[in-house]
Amino acid sequence: MAGYRSLSDDFYVNMNLNTEMDLPSGRDAVLHFFEQIRKKYPLMRNFYARERSEFVLEEDKDQGSYRWASVEMKRVLSGCVNIENLEEAIEQHRFILELAPYLLSVSPLDCESLNLMYGFDFTYRGNHNQLVAEALGLSPAFEKLGRLENSRLVSCEPSIQIALDDECRIQCRISIETRTSAYHVRTGEFPEEQLSVYLTLRNYGSLDPGNTYVDAMDGLHAAAARIMDEYVIQNILEPLRQAITLR
Repeated sequence: MAGYRSLSDDFYVNMNLNTEMDLPSGRDAVLHFFEQIRKKYPLMRNFYARERSEFVLEEDKDQGSYRWASVEMKRVLSGCVNIENLEEAIEQHRFILELAPYLLSVSPLDCESLNLMYGFDFTYRGNHNQLVAEALGLSPAFEKLGRLENSRLVSCEPSIQIALDDECRIQCRISIETRTSAYHVRTGEFPEEQLSVYLTLRNYGSLDPGNTYVDAMDGLHAAAARIMDEYVIQNILEPLRQAITLR
């Protein structure tokens, strides 16, 4: 798992806790929450209000590897960008989920959803859509259309979403986001942009009795690690990296 960082140009792990009710936005509650985070991670010292009721604490971004956390009206967010050890990122998310119930009054009943997302960015100058189609292939139903004479791909962003339990409360989504537009294809001028692969695990609804947010995060983390190792790396990330290297 520590090796995920080497699979793409940029790697990040984000946690989003979405609540049904508004979170505290008063000065004392917000500052106390972020002060506890800064005690744990002293380099997280840049604090600012992005918009009304949106507050951010983050490390300096100059080195390309940094931590961040934010509180919005109905969301608590935590992220790590280009952290070498995945477990260090997960530990940050656990810590923030330990604080939230006590410092932001987030009850287990108040959970709309808890999300864990792994993001992988590949820097590539060219038609992202064509690259995805060639590296990962098209569904048999679309192969002939993709080879239509004088045609050029202007959108190819495959995604799949599955439920991991009978009640569909725990879901997994794998998606690819390209940043090549029809204008780029028409002009043949392709800027150097990032092609993104996202693996998102989501736990919907209030937590079960006796279950904590940390417990729920650990469950999502275990499921994400299994899906990464058994499917995403070999079938998506490595083919994309190889296709970019060969161009």
